[in-house]
Amino acid sequence: MVESLHLRGIGLPDEEPLELWIHDGLISFEPVASATTIRDSGWIVPGLVDAHCHVGITYGGGHETAAGAVGQAETEREVGALLLRDAGSPIDTRFIDDREDLPKIIRAGRHIARPKRYIRELGIELDDERTLPEIVAEQAEFGDGWVKLVGDWIDRSVGDLAPLWSDDVLKQAIDAAHAHGARVTAHVFGEEALPGLIEAGIDCIEHGTGLTDETVELMVRHGTALVPTLINIETFPGIAAGASKYPAYQRHMLDLHAGVKRTVANAHDAGVPIFAGTDAGGSIVHGRIADEVAALATAGLSPTEALGAASWTARSWLRRPGIEHRAPADLLFYQEDPRTGPEVLSTPDLVVLRGRVY
Repeated sequence: MVESLHLRGIGLPDEEPLELWIHDGLISFEPVASATTIRDSGWIVPGLVDAHCHVGITYGGGHETAAGAVGQAETEREVGALLLRDAGSPIDTRFIDDREDLPKIIRAGRHIARPKRYIRELGIELDDERTLPEIVAEQAEFGDGWVKLVGDWIDRSVGDLAPLWSDDVLKQAIDAAHAHGARVTAHVFGEEALPGLIEAGIDCIEHGTGLTDETVELMVRHGTALVPTLINIETFPGIAAGASKYPAYQRHMLDLHAGVKRTVANAHDAGVPIFAGTDAGGSIVHGRIADEVAALATAGLSPTEALGAASWTARSWLRRPGIEHRAPADLLFYQEDPRTGPEVLSTPDLVVLRGRVY
């Protein structure tokens, strides 16, 4: 039987004294007899959230093994990321749900793309876009309340980023997901695909480097969220360097990279909900949520907003509890204020997952 625990500290975001007990894996605001006090001063934060990662994709791309996927989840747990929105994976990671010692994963099924318009073998490729609503409905049933579309990618026939789907098909597909109780998000780098996706009712945009004043206004009007994956955008110059056959695409990627912090700041100032995601898996190693929080804090979010985008605010958006009475005891304890920088945030003094201390 797991020992009952007791903690005191300063709770975020309220910055008020917080005292709580942990019993049977749950948080209690009522005293628990014989609980062991494990910390009595410091900072208490809901478990971190990586709202865009890929458990099941190897570093460098490709299908991960089951053991490798477990290792990725363990890496996230070590840095305090206890809730992961898996924005597309080529393997079925549901076996992780049986592991009480690993973070909770909210899956979006597999990426949905067109032939030769995404990373080979990672997604479902549709020859006929008219089948998109049907496939979205299938992935809505397979996922955990999310579906992931590839909204744009390089089109080698035009030598630049271009949308994958027509507007009317997008509307049908997103309506199909909503009818199955799922939300939809999309990978989008450029400008052209954004109006159709947002007007079709998409719930979230991943990356969003091509946002303009007009599409930011559309996002505000529709309540569309943004996960900018800023540490992944740092790979754009390398992507451009390897695309010498497509000079328009090269210039486009470099321009998107150069303006990304201004783009995110404009979206934030307009009121677009922004959440933290690293895009771990593929070109980004797991365990870097603290770096993404730091990047958001240089792109218009305050240190508290940036941390909230990877903790309490993100949990609310993903419909998962934070530090609440009778909620699962998924929380972090820091001796120093975790808003002071990634060195502190990435090294919690205590990680508590489902009531167990790691």
